[in-house]
Amino acid sequence: MFNCLCLNPFISVSSTVACTSHTVRSRQRLAPQKSVDLALGYRNPLGYGFGFGLRRSLHEMVSSRFKGVAVMTDDKSTISSTEEYLENIGIFSIDPSLKPYKDHFKYRLKRYVDQKKLIEEYEGGLEEFAKGYLKFGFNREEGGIVYREWAPAAQEAQIIGDFNGWDGSNHQMEKNQFGVWSIKIPDADGNPAIPHSSRVKFRFRHGDGVWVDRIPAWIKYATVDPNRFAAPYDGVYWDPPLSERYEFKYPRPPKPKAPRIYEAHVGMSSSEPRINSYREFADEILPRIRANNYNTVQLMAVMEHSYYASFGYHVTNFFAVSSRSGTPEDLKYLIDKAHSLGLQVLMDVIHSHASNNITDGLNGFDVGQTSQDSYFHAGDRGYHKLWDSRLFNYANWEVLRFLLSNLRWWLEEFKFDGFRFDGVTSMLYHHHGINIAFTGDYNEYFSEATDVDAVVYLMLANSLIHSILPDATVIAEDVSGMPGIGQQVSDGGIGFDYRLAMAIPDKWIDYLKNKNEYTWSMKEISWSLTNRRYTEKCVSYAESHDQAIVGDKTVAFLLMDEEMYSGMSCLVDPSPIVERGIALQKMIHFITMALGGEGYLNFMGNEFGHPEWIDFPREGNGWSYEKCRRQWNLVDTDHLRYKFMNAFDRAMNLLDDKFSFLASSKQIVSSADDEDKVIVFERGDLIFVFNFHPENTYEGYKVGCDLPGKYRVALDSDAWEFGGHGRVRSPNLWG
Repeated sequence: MFNCLCLNPFISVSSTVACTSHTVRSRQRLAPQKSVDLALGYRNPLGYGFGFGLRRSLHEMVSSRFKGVAVMTDDKSTISSTEEYLENIGIFSIDPSLKPYKDHFKYRLKRYVDQKKLIEEYEGGLEEFAKGYLKFGFNREEGGIVYREWAPAAQEAQIIGDFNGWDGSNHQMEKNQFGVWSIKIPDADGNPAIPHSSRVKFRFRHGDGVWVDRIPAWIKYATVDPNRFAAPYDGVYWDPPLSERYEFKYPRPPKPKAPRIYEAHVGMSSSEPRINSYREFADEILPRIRANNYNTVQLMAVMEHSYYASFGYHVTNFFAVSSRSGTPEDLKYLIDKAHSLGLQVLMDVIHSHASNNITDGLNGFDVGQTSQDSYFHAGDRGYHKLWDSRLFNYANWEVLRFLLSNLRWWLEEFKFDGFRFDGVTSMLYHHHGINIAFTGDYNEYFSEATDVDAVVYLMLANSLIHSILPDATVIAEDVSGMPGIGQQVSDGGIGFDYRLAMAIPDKWIDYLKNKNEYTWSMKEISWSLTNRRYTEKCVSYAESHDQAIVGDKTVAFLLMDEEMYSGMSCLVDPSPIVERGIALQKMIHFITMALGGEGYLNFMGNEFGHPEWIDFPREGNGWSYEKCRRQWNLVDTDHLRYKFMNAFDRAMNLLDDKFSFLASSKQIVSSADDEDKVIVFERGDLIFVFNFHPENTYEGYKVGCDLPGKYRVALDSDAWEFGGHGRVRSPNLWG
């Protein structure tokens, strides 16, 4: 009798277990594709290069120490060694079915190589190029503060702030030939002319003669007056004295064999209806995460965003820590505390778009500018219609400097251990994935719809990150499943370590919303969980923040709904809905973890079946924080059943900690029986048996196994400590 079991073999020469004769090995499958005879692409009308989407052959003016040169990057510039490299791209030996698209891979790889060479020639290398924050924005230089800003369309510019009474007439900036404005403000009596934590802004006059004030693009902190509703943000000059700077005390923990990720939003992590702080999260929430045996924390909404309800995805200030939860020093405290607990910290980085906010954000520098002189594309190409946000011009030299430097800033200044890149699908294609249903046909990935500028940027970004921090973990949020996104750049891939397995939660939500349990297909479930590209790693998850936001429901809420309000007490017998709901919540999360990828992710609160949805304060709910929090009291109350789901979450993470099955390449699905509703598979040294039947329990059920020997129960979802009935009599491996 079982719901789901995990068995560990103790090999014995003299004993065996029953093995079915029809054991079938599953493969990590390539996405389905149609055969094609010709690579897609078109010849540039000027006679050079293959074009995929709108291309420019003349790169932007590039600068080194503010010296510039125009460079042509067409096919004629290729040197022989590069040509040989392009003819032997490693990805084709991994997936020969990509060979019809060789011209596409050659084109984008050559674009990457050429761009990197330019950066090496004019900036001293990719790593040096990504130190833009030491040149732009505010920096201490001998005898004063130097401020630089790239705003080529501006006619005049000043620096204003508290330090000069917001009158910039005595602080006029000078513009060089490449559109960079600069000013050096000498120290006064040995002290910085701009005091630490004082407000500053960039004032400039555009072509219409109108003066506008904007937050400096490279600002490292920005705040808003909490006493004024919808008040604009101000840039803050952040240069604390040594006595106030946080000094890291703990080294980065070793990179885990497989990431077990706890996705968290600091602001909504309080049990009270308010915004939580970095330090409170560090002291109160990080220990919970560690106790549940996660090894990685993924932080959302770190970059400053003026609209809280955007979940942090409409960034206004890319180098600034979100001030709602504290200062940059407070965030450093959080990360250091995580490292002290052995937790790596990933950052949700948003380079796919920027807030449309003109007053507070980067969009404010767009006044009167063309694509060549702006962070963003001009016209329709510069706007995301669904997100109402601006889209970066990834071919622009200064945009590359800005975004690559942004990555290095968070890695080095705050000691993040990697990133989860948001909205990668939107970056990869000119259509941004809008109204596109990806089927796995390779023509969907390699065509005129591919935004090669963005692909090259992502290749540069991953190359940079792993050069600075070889053990970094970098994850792509890509729903399209583009082949090669998880392959190394040197092999022609885009260079991510993992891709989020976004189809898995969609499948579970579809089953829970639209299918009766008796019609669930074990074959379809196992196929959905194993359908990923060979050698490209995935992070699986049953639900993330996407499934918890207003308008949707979590897995637990879909299973139990209103009975979560009245039927979760251990003081009374559970209703059939609650009993079945808790059992399925555990099983869905466990099979997703065990079979769905090489890493696992859970969103804050879902480990104990947090009820209700997340609704950020907004006009539609009267700016309420009531559902923008986590009810930790539910799992902490001993007589409530939430504790059982939490205990099982802790146990399944511990199981991977002990047996490293997530990192194992051994994955064999031996049975997916739609009649019995049983799935059996091996992962690493463990056998997993899942019984999804709504009524039937089984005794003496024979399962296939790869290795002979005696098997003991390593984890049983039906155990008493997990709220089950204890029907499996085999001793637990922990005891």
